[in-house]
Amino acid sequence: MDERIRDHAETLVDWSARIDAGDDVVLRVGEGAHDLGVAVAEQLGDRGANLLACYDSEELTSAYLRAHDGNFESDPEYELALYERADSVLSLRGTRNTSASADVPDETQQAHARAREGIREARLDTDWVSTVHPTRALAQQAGMGIEAYREFVYDAILRDWEELAEEMTQLKEILDAGNEVRIRKESDATDLTLFVDGRTAVNSTASVADDSHNLPSGEVFTAPYDTAGQVVFDVPMTIHGKRVEGVRLVFKDGVVVDWEADAGADVIESVLETDGGAKRLGELGVGMNRGITRPTDQILFDEKMAGTVHLALGRAYDACLPEGESGNDSAVHVDLITDMRQDGTTLEVDGEVIQRDGVFRWEEEF
Repeated sequence: MDERIRDHAETLVDWSARIDAGDDVVLRVGEGAHDLGVAVAEQLGDRGANLLACYDSEELTSAYLRAHDGNFESDPEYELALYERADSVLSLRGTRNTSASADVPDETQQAHARAREGIREARLDTDWVSTVHPTRALAQQAGMGIEAYREFVYDAILRDWEELAEEMTQLKEILDAGNEVRIRKESDATDLTLFVDGRTAVNSTASVADDSHNLPSGEVFTAPYDTAGQVVFDVPMTIHGKRVEGVRLVFKDGVVVDWEADAGADVIESVLETDGGAKRLGELGVGMNRGITRPTDQILFDEKMAGTVHLALGRAYDACLPEGESGNDSAVHVDLITDMRQDGTTLEVDGEVIQRDGVFRWEEEF
């Protein structure tokens, strides 16, 4: 076994999930992530945790959805109980087919998501962590050979997380103290203002200790309560198994009032029509992981790429909200990314430029 797989597993169990002896852990193993699953199981056994492993296959789920009549039982009790009883849920993604769900009808996917809202909430109430094992399908999707892709993945995951956390704290403090965030790009007429006063930014250090649940991570995110203006997302991605490019959204009073896309317009329409909350933003995130240098068509990596900003349609994360306040609610949380590493691009907080052309003000190149 590649020693980096064991290093990945150790980072996941110790730094990210903070697993202790006696913890009840659900391990969801993607169809191509077997080797990482073995390495994680070994780490869990060494720490005296309790393991329940599940096969998490996109092809299997897609086959089920294609055959189903679309009348899904709401939050099946047996599955709901699994996550309600778990301390941690570790999801090891590793698909063999990045388009496995492309031929599942949008309305079926929407109905399935709505029927499982309680299950999703129960899983998110655990110390959950999601990560990716490099597979040939993911390498192909990224336009890379498998060895180059493995190097890319481990450069993003096996980092000095404490050092990166210290740098990201600077941005967290700015957002926590700020009222308005403005994104401007001369290249595509993006000019979007997001209102974040009263919100708490999360320093996403790839550790549940900081309410961070992705490995790799390397972003600071918050939950805007209002949005105005327009934004163009120029980083292509795959959503629901379909290619999406050149998405433009126009917001008024926090709601999408106009939109278009160069490719995948039907996908964006499907997302926006999921429910009322899908037309509002649940997240503003700023990527800061410089181990991620290029898009790979995998949101877990791409949204953390240094020099990018991502916005999510749909559900807001509770960690960003004042105690007792409910944020935007939706059955979806769909991220879209805009590249800030271009001339004439700024990220401002309360009128002060904190990033220009993808470079922060505390960096030498600013």
